Amino acid sequence: MSIARGALRLSNPNPRVGCVINASDGREIGTGHTQEAGGPHAEVVALRDARSRGESLEGATVHVTLEPCSHHGRTPPCCDALIEARVAKVVVASADPNPLVAGRGLARLRAAGIEVELLPHDSEPAKASRELNIGFFSRMVRGTPWVRMKMAASLDGTSALDNGVSQWITGEPAREDGHAWRARACAVLTGIGTVLEDDPRLDVRLPGVSRQPHLVVVDSDLKTPLTARLLEPVADGLPRQVWIYHAALDPRKQEALGERGALLTHLPGASNKVDLHAVLRDLAKREVNELHVEAGSKLNGSFLREGLVDELVVYLAPKLLGAGAGVSSFGPLQRLQDGIGLNFTSVDRVGDDLRIVARVQGRDAFLQADQV
Repeated sequence: MSIARGALRLSNPNPRVGCVINASDGREIGTGHTQEAGGPHAEVVALRDARSRGESLEGATVHVTLEPCSHHGRTPPCCDALIEARVAKVVVASADPNPLVAGRGLARLRAAGIEVELLPHDSEPAKASRELNIGFFSRMVRGTPWVRMKMAASLDGTSALDNGVSQWITGEPAREDGHAWRARACAVLTGIGTVLEDDPRLDVRLPGVSRQPHLVVVDSDLKTPLTARLLEPVADGLPRQVWIYHAALDPRKQEALGERGALLTHLPGASNKVDLHAVLRDLAKREVNELHVEAGSKLNGSFLREGLVDELVVYLAPKLLGAGAGVSSFGPLQRLQDGIGLNFTSVDRVGDDLRIVARVQGRDAFLQADQV
């Protein structure tokens, strides 16, 4: 699984897959993980690695964290490459939930005379593979991305002072860690309030970044300034798309934003606001697996109130700021039991700050269903 993690920031929207090949005598002769979209998948990289070492693949055993693909997508089927290599056995940690694969890869290998072992659904490698690809499984099974909301606040829950000042509540290590969470996502989402107040770029500023997540703006009334920094090319020159979802219609503004490179989508919902449920369904169609939300308290509250958040990444600074903006605004609730239940996944120190990763109860139930 450690090899598969090498694809964490690289392979979107493809799943993160690792592959290890052992010769008939047990020696490790090839390894690889999925490359960028349009590049070779893990199996092909591992096969090339073995061949580059002068190793024979005939009779080898291939260990792969996700079922080899059996269809033509951006690349040819991995099944064909394994069959042509004349390997003897393929051990698969988890079945692929993609309807274009979903057992067909295993069947194709067996039909070619290759022994196939699918590990039990509740085995540790199978669970680890699904967790690493939680966004891919979410898109394939639920038809929506895995929504991860990032928040930063003081210990008493203040995310900005009454005068709007919010930079910086947390320290540099926490902010760098936040960029790492951005980097693994297919897209970063924010609201027009954040755009107008902070004029952020919302790109990933880490060394060695090879891809930038796309940017999503929820802008019901089309208030995004034509001079907004998010419309400018990112500093490293890597491409990213800017998708603006709106409810109001303003042909002149829409045309002007389009000329600045944004792609606009009209998705009106109740109260002349953008339909957030429709946004998630549309983003899944755009192959967004993990959606990283960095927004203000109003949009955060809307996502939470609508039951659209799967996971929270919360940074708490060791300071008290008193009155100010909170991290989200929804409610008020009348009963304690109506609150949103969470399960803590991890609690860690990041520099001087505390990072809490918490999952909304029940949101990962789709991972437990056996897909094949």
